[in-house]
Amino acid sequence: MFSKLAYSVFEKSIQDYHQFDNVDQPISNPFPKDQFEHLLYHKNWIDTVQWHFEDIIRDPQIDPVAALTLKRRIDASNQERTDMVEYIDSYFLQKYSHVNVKPAAKINSESPAWAFDRLSILALKIYHMQEEVNRPEASQEHKDKCQAKLNVLLEQRTDLSTAIDDLIHDIESGDKFMKVYKQMKMYNDDELNPVLYQNKK
Repeated sequence: MFSKLAYSVFEKSIQDYHQFDNVDQPISNPFPKDQFEHLLYHKNWIDTVQWHFEDIIRDPQIDPVAALTLKRRIDASNQERTDMVEYIDSYFLQKYSHVNVKPAAKINSESPAWAFDRLSILALKIYHMQEEVNRPEASQEHKDKCQAKLNVLLEQRTDLSTAIDDLIHDIESGDKFMKVYKQMKMYNDDELNPVLYQNKK
């Protein structure tokens, strides 16, 4: 099942990152470039680094100049994340291009890749919530609250995994079809963001 495969790759990426726990650690993707797992690993590595960017930028003592630099890195990471989602959707579009779509087929509210994006973030939530449950210096009350949250996240993982596998099965059988819209982010584009194109004059 695609969801089980994806989640195992996401877990490996998260574990590999935390061997160093350094946002500047270069990615070392263990999967060949022609494998689907390569895209999944790369996608989650981006998410994992950005997770820690978001932690760092919330430090109340952060230097304002450093915060601005980090905000630029977060913006670039967001764009890279979106690009990876589009690469993953391209994989599915090609994989199922031969499918005869049934006349009554329906479109899903999100593409497979955006569903995998949610699963990738969920894997990070589960990893870090488990850390809080196991944090030695934390109070028992804190651990109990985090365990309750972790239980919900694990249930969500089951539900989301089922939904992903159902969606892919429906696409394979022609009961649903893919239609992917490119993310037309305007604020990064110096032709579309007024602040940027007015400064070019």
